[in-house]
Amino acid sequence: MFSSILVFLIVLSVLVLVHEAGHFFAARRAGVLVEEFGFGLPPKIISKKIGETEYSLNLLPFGGFVRLHGENVEEGITLPKRAFLKKSKKARATIVLAGVVMNLVLAVAAFAIVYSVSGIPKETEDVKIVEVATGSPAEIRGFRIGDTIEKVGKVEVTSVSGFIEEVDKANGARVAIEITRDQETKKITITPRENPPEGEGPLGVAISAIEVYFPPVWQRPFVGIYYGFKDAVFWGGQIIFGFVDIFKGLMGGSMPKGVAGPVGIFAITSQVATIGTLAVINFIGILSVNLAILNAIPFPALDGGRLLFIGLEGVMGKRILPKVESAIHTVGMILLLVALLAITIHDVRRIFSAGGVSNFISSFGK
Repeated sequence: MFSSILVFLIVLSVLVLVHEAGHFFAARRAGVLVEEFGFGLPPKIISKKIGETEYSLNLLPFGGFVRLHGENVEEGITLPKRAFLKKSKKARATIVLAGVVMNLVLAVAAFAIVYSVSGIPKETEDVKIVEVATGSPAEIRGFRIGDTIEKVGKVEVTSVSGFIEEVDKANGARVAIEITRDQETKKITITPRENPPEGEGPLGVAISAIEVYFPPVWQRPFVGIYYGFKDAVFWGGQIIFGFVDIFKGLMGGSMPKGVAGPVGIFAITSQVATIGTLAVINFIGILSVNLAILNAIPFPALDGGRLLFIGLEGVMGKRILPKVESAIHTVGMILLLVALLAITIHDVRRIFSAGGVSNFISSFGK
């Protein structure tokens, strides 16, 4: 349990610190005074002032913040030239967006590390058996993991979809399947099942045409970044569609199953940690994309909400009263904390009703 908590805190710390570091460095570059860099949400546990910035550790480890001079209200501004509200719209928008950008950069970096170490997946025309179900026709007839499927009947197999299509055509009739094993060609006659058990196909095999290759060492970081960027785009799309489904579910009065709060993320992190370090790094990449997109939503208290007010200022030609904007963001933060509490309670109930962490994780997307 201690190791799971430690991994969870490390993952959370990396995500939060990278995000807030984006705001921190963008603010300093724009000449804005950073009054406090906080990890977690208040109340404050401990703090130390280094230079002109106070660094604090707070009780609720579910976020972080950078407090800028003159960020919300004009009262109390003692250094106008270094106040956030006194900066141009472009400078303020850059500071607000910097956290989102840094999370996307972290995601690409995480995926790039995974690909650099574990290799690059490449689709080939060699369709291989990667799993054989116990008691299935494939096991009974002697198929093995690693067999390369050459033909089904008289049709050459060059893709997973092509193999599935030809087996389905057999429709329960005997069919000859040609394979290559240890550089030898064999023909095995088999009868696909018409009504296979749930989770198994007619033959009882899992197949793949994906192979892993390793570019030269000096190329791996660059190739890893390329594929890491593609993964970030992919997960970004998945997360956006997921948020749409969540919104539809909430409008219908139900809590979507694909939502996880701190307790749920802790449970998933604990499970991922048992797989290995690369799995944890990959999970950090997925969470970082998630955090970037979540923060980009135009909701009060989120980065997207602050950016929305800057955009409205540009459209209307005048600034919304800082006191009014600050009050709206405060209400937004309260609503977010209430939602966080509701999701946390929901997570705990789901873990108990599922009968454990493994069943809880497998319930996502069902």
